[in-house]
Amino acid sequence: MANTETALKECLSSIDGATAAALVDYTSGMALGTLGGTKDFNLEVAAAGNTDVVRAKLRTMELLGLKEEIEDILITLNSQYHLIRLLKGRGGSGLFLYLVLDGSRANLAMARHQLRRIENDLEV
Repeated sequence: MANTETALKECLSSIDGATAAALVDYTSGMALGTLGGTKDFNLEVAAAGNTDVVRAKLRTMELLGLKEEIEDILITLNSQYHLIRLLKGRGGSGLFLYLVLDGSRANLAMARHQLRRIENDLEV
């Protein structure tokens, strides 16, 4: 089982193109851990902002009466991918892993696969 710091390090070291990662509580908008980012990319602000994305999607699904669970949410920018993976099980309710990928180096299928593996090893 991996703790938050180990899981975030694993995100950056095992996922090609990963430049930043965070574990976020979407009930409060607070990042429980962050790794990466730059002076031009504030990971705390990004984590809090993506909380609104998750909340909006959950609200929309509720209004539509969808009984599905969100696996992940992908936001595609010109040069980056932002991947949000909602956690399930072992105390992960209300949390998501947030991953920023360099679009020129990332393989989305492999990133999703690795993020799922990291989630399974994470103990919150």
